[in-house]
Amino acid sequence: MSGRLLLAAFAIALILEGLTPLIAPAAWRRTMRQLMVWRDGQLRFIGLAATAAGLLLLALVM
Repeated sequence: MSGRLLLAAFAIALILEGLTPLIAPAAWRRTMRQLMVWRDGQLRFIGLAATAAGLLLLALVM
């Protein structure tokens, strides 16, 4: 994997992360408040699921 491809992937991730607070800041704020009350184990599970889905998608694309 080239460095340019890695930077492009990082740039796309930043763009996607920034869309929700740009388009719907109130909904984004509500979601962040709700996440604050979740236990660490719940957040870790969501992180694990997102990572696994990303790895699976990457494996299918490559």
